Amino acid sequence: MPVEITWLGHSCFRLRDRAATVVTDPYGKDLGLNLVRVRADIVTVSHAAEAHNYVKGVKGDFQVLSGPGEYEVSSVFVTGLELRGDRKAKKDATPAPRNTVFLFQFDDLTVCHLGDLNLVPTQAQVEEALGEVDVLLIPVGGGGSLNASQAAEVVSLLEPHVVIPMHYHVPESTLKLDPVNKFLKEMGLDKVAPQEVLKVSRSSLPEETQVVLLELKTKEEA
Repeated sequence: MPVEITWLGHSCFRLRDRAATVVTDPYGKDLGLNLVRVRADIVTVSHAAEAHNYVKGVKGDFQVLSGPGEYEVSSVFVTGLELRGDRKAKKDATPAPRNTVFLFQFDDLTVCHLGDLNLVPTQAQVEEALGEVDVLLIPVGGGGSLNASQAAEVVSLLEPHVVIPMHYHVPESTLKLDPVNKFLKEMGLDKVAPQEVLKVSRSSLPEETQVVLLELKTKEEA
C-alpha cells in the first residue's frame, strides 16, 4: 500500500499506510482553521506552540513524539532531530524555541516534516542528519519559519523527489503569512493544480523534483 498524504491545514498532515497513521503538528482553534478530527497512532509535535501542539484535536490511542530521538511505533521508524536558527546576537535576546524535524520511514519511503524550521541548513547538516528524503513537507510562508526563497534553497540542498509546501497563507487563517504562489515562483512554476490527496510509493516517485499542492481537508470521515 502506498503512503497516503492528506493536508489538514497549516503544518498538520495525516500520513497513512497499511500499518499506521501519523498526524503532524495539530493546531488549536486560535488559528482560525477548523482542524478535522482524525484518528492517529502517532502524533508528532515540532515545537511548543498551540498552532503546532494541539494534541487534544486528534482522536485515538496515540503516542506523542515531541523531541529528538529514534522511535519505532506501529512499524513506522521515526527520527526526531533538533534543527533551529538562532536569533541575532543580543545580550537579552530570547533563544529561538526548539524545533524538531521528523523523518518517517514507511517501508522504503522516507517522508521529512521540517516543522517550523527557520534557517537554511548547511550541506554538512543535510548529509549527516537528514540524508536522502523522498517526500519533503516544508514551510514556505515566512512568519518565523522559512520564507519562499529560503524554502527553495532548502529544496535545492535536499533534492527530494516530491515537495509539499505548508505553513502559508490561506483565507481563513489568522496568521500573517505569505501566499504559496511566492514559493511556486521561486521554484520556477506558474501554477500547480491542487489535489485532494497524494498517494505515493517508491515505484511512483518522479525522477525530477516535483511540487505537489494539496487541498485543505475540511470534512470529517464517517
